[in-house]
Amino acid sequence: MEKLSEIQIRQGLSVFTNLTDNKLLTHLNSCVHCGLCAESCLYFLKTRDDRFTPAHKADIVSSVYRRYNTVTGRLFPKLVNAREMNMDTASEMVDLLFGACTMCGRCTMHCSIGVDIGFLVKTGRSMLSNMGLVPATLQSTIKAALESGNNMSIPVDELTSTLQWMEEELTDEVNNPEARIPVNEPGKNILYTLNPREPKFFPLSISAMAKIFFAARESWTLSTRMYDVTNYAYFTGNPGESKLIAARLWQEMDTLKAGKLVLAECGHGSRALRWESPNYMKAHFPFKVETSVETIARYLHQGRIRLDPEKIRKTVTLHDPCNLVRNGGIINEQRYILKRFIASFVEMTPNGADNFCCGGGGGQLAMSEYNDRRMKIAEIKADQIRKTGARIVVTPCHNCVDQLTQINVTYKLGIQVKTLAEIVADALILE
Repeated sequence: MEKLSEIQIRQGLSVFTNLTDNKLLTHLNSCVHCGLCAESCLYFLKTRDDRFTPAHKADIVSSVYRRYNTVTGRLFPKLVNAREMNMDTASEMVDLLFGACTMCGRCTMHCSIGVDIGFLVKTGRSMLSNMGLVPATLQSTIKAALESGNNMSIPVDELTSTLQWMEEELTDEVNNPEARIPVNEPGKNILYTLNPREPKFFPLSISAMAKIFFAARESWTLSTRMYDVTNYAYFTGNPGESKLIAARLWQEMDTLKAGKLVLAECGHGSRALRWESPNYMKAHFPFKVETSVETIARYLHQGRIRLDPEKIRKTVTLHDPCNLVRNGGIINEQRYILKRFIASFVEMTPNGADNFCCGGGGGQLAMSEYNDRRMKIAEIKADQIRKTGARIVVTPCHNCVDQLTQINVTYKLGIQVKTLAEIVADALILE
C-alpha cells in the first residue's frame, strides 16, 4: 500500500478515543526519556541501534497521539514531535512494534518511573490491527484459530489418531491398562488444554502430562472440540478476536461440566486466558483456572506424585517464560519442582522476574519475515545457557521450547530442551 485510506486512519486513531479509563493517557504522557530502558532490551543490546530502544517504540505511539489529540500537536506538530498517521509512520510502527519487540515486559520493570512500555507497544499494535496492518504471517495464525479452533488447523480426526497412539504408548510404558488419555468425558475434575504444536510436533509432551495425571490418580479429560491454549490475537491487541478465541474454552468448560481448567505449558496462552480473558469477557471466571506448573507443584506438595532424585544426573538450568514469570508471577513453583529431584540445578543470570526473553515471544516465532532479527537477538540467551554449563534446559512454555531448540542448533550448544512435564515424567516413581 502506498497510502492509508481515511477510514483506516480513523480506525487506527479510534484507540485513543474509545477509552474506558485514563491508564493509556497516563502512560502516553509519562516517559522522561532517561534511556534506562535501553539496556533491558534484547534488540538494543544486540544492535546498539537507538531506534530499538523501548522509549523510542513507546514514543512513536505517543507522537501520533499528540498530533491528533493535543492542541499543540495539531497547530505546531514539529514543536512537540507530533507525527501524522500516514504510510511512513505506519510502516515504521510495524517494523518497531511487531518486528523489534517480544512484548517481554523487561523494559517496563526497569523503567525509572514505571511507564508501562509493553502496554504502549500493545496499544500501537492495536492501532495497526484496526488498520489491517498486522504482519500477514501472524494474522494467518489467528485466522487459522478462528476458523478451525486451533492455530495449526489440525483436523479432529488427526488429533484423535495422535491421542490414541499416545495412549497406547503410555499404557505400554507404565504397563497398566488404566493409564489413559480420556477424551470429551464430562464431569471430570480437570479439563486439560494443549498447545497445538504438541499433537503436531511434540506428542511426547501430551503423554508426559498424561503420565503425571495417571500417577496422581487424577480425574481429567481432553476436548477434541476446543483444546488450544494459545491466543495469538493477544499479540495483535485485537480484543474482539481475543474474546472469540477465549470464549471457546469458557464454553467448553460449561459443556463438559469440568471443575478446573488446567492450562498447558504456554506462557502467552496462560496470560491471555487466565489473566486477560476476564477483561475480554467482562466477567469473573465461573470455574477454577491454574497452569500445569501449579498443578504439578501441588501434586508434589500433597504427596500425590513422587520423583526419583537419581534419575536425572545431568546439570539442568531453567529458562523463565516472560508471560508466565515476569508478567504472571509464577516464579517459585517450577523451582520447587526441579529442586525436589534435580541433583545439579544451576540458575541462569539473570533469572526469575529479571530473566532475558528467549527471543521468540510477542508473536516473533509466527512472523517469518523477522527470522534473521529474531535469531540475532537470541545470542544473548545462548550466552546465558553456555555460562551455566547445563546439558538440559527446562522451560514451561512450548513457544520457548521452539525458540530454544532453534538457538541450540544455530549456536551449537549441544543441549537438550525439555518442558517441565517431560522432565518430571522422566523421573516419576510409579506405584
